Amino acid sequence: MEFVSIDVTDGVAVLRLDRPKMNAISIQVQADLREAAAELTERDDVRAVVLWGGERVFAAGNDVKEMADLSYSDMVKVSASVSSATTAIARIPKPVVAAVNGYALGGGCELALAADLRFAAEDAVLGQPEVLLGIIPGAGGTQRLARLVGTAKAKDIIFTGRFVKADEALSIGLVDRVVPADRVLEESVAYAAQFSGAAALAIRAAKECIDRGSEVDLDTGLEIERQQFAGVFATEDRTRGITSFVENGPGKATFVGR
Repeated sequence: MEFVSIDVTDGVAVLRLDRPKMNAISIQVQADLREAAAELTERDDVRAVVLWGGERVFAAGNDVKEMADLSYSDMVKVSASVSSATTAIARIPKPVVAAVNGYALGGGCELALAADLRFAAEDAVLGQPEVLLGIIPGAGGTQRLARLVGTAKAKDIIFTGRFVKADEALSIGLVDRVVPADRVLEESVAYAAQFSGAAALAIRAAKECIDRGSEVDLDTGLEIERQQFAGVFATEDRTRGITSFVENGPGKATFVGR
């Protein structure tokens, strides 16, 4: 991977985006993100993921210069790469926290939206300014943003292309926590660390239920939940958890991720 690195400590992987100066998301970055997502999905030593762009900027958008000369027929071919990179991050079957310093704009905001939670610096700025370039979000912005903050707020942000500062982002649910800029990574890793000893297959099942269930009608979502609920009864962690609860009370089980 050329512009993405993975550093794992005590079950938490920091997935670092590093393409100076602004972490513009190029076709190569998209390929790196897909590769990283596949690795993080498979690694048993990874229980949670923190997605970070560094202290200065999360990601200032897709690489506009790279797209500038693309025709419609070119973009038909490339667009799958644009959306599949963020989808790959969203499909990691483990908790994913986006640690947002600085700008998370356009494709950068879409990347943050692919995480399960977003922790932002006090001076972070988010937004989907694509309409100011005569285009629209193409990596999930119109879909994930609307599901997260509601259609009216999503339309306001996307139609105007305006920037959303951290305090507003928190108030509308675009981010989940706002912290001092020098503590964004620390707070994100600390949050993710609680899953290092958690029942990994139960969390995986819960994430699948919530993510897939939000895409379908209630009855179908309940059926997804029913199947996943029954499925976790085949795990060793279920035996450990219930036995510990019966014998020792709640919150004392140790899990092995099987």
